[in-house]
Amino acid sequence: MTRTLYIDVDGVICPFGPEGASGWGTGWKNSTAGLLPVAYAPELVDALNGIAATPGVRCVWLTSWEELAPQYLCPAIGLDGVRWPYLTADGAGTGAGWWKLAAIQDDVEETGPEAVAWIDDQLAFEAEAQSWARLLGRRILVLSPDPRRGISPAELQRVQSFLVRPLF
Repeated sequence: MTRTLYIDVDGVICPFGPEGASGWGTGWKNSTAGLLPVAYAPELVDALNGIAATPGVRCVWLTSWEELAPQYLCPAIGLDGVRWPYLTADGAGTGAGWWKLAAIQDDVEETGPEAVAWIDDQLAFEAEAQSWARLLGRRILVLSPDPRRGISPAELQRVQSFLVRPLF
């Protein structure tokens, strides 16, 4: 089984301006990732560490943080993602098209996973990415969490279930 989880940081793992309870059972925890302050839910980090330890699941950073996610974010929040590969914009940050869509398409073509889960708070606003996901059909799960709260326990449970279930 080869399944890949592509994951963003801002608005997914680290929400924008979180307040109050995290939705994960506790309040938000704050840390410093390099020079950047981040808020996160420790229970989310534990759940992601569990997914990453699942046999046959490959986790990939798909974030504007690029190499900074494994280098600074992981140690700051206790995420075992230091060895996860990261995709880059490679100059695709301007012009038509979303660089993350081009990057994921290239990686999926190169690695050939049987299933793909993609979590990014921007996905709901990217029509071309949604069209591509429809072409992949049941081989892909796309989630676009509310960026003010990040991924919820129910959303992450959907991802976890999708990554281990038979496709056909």
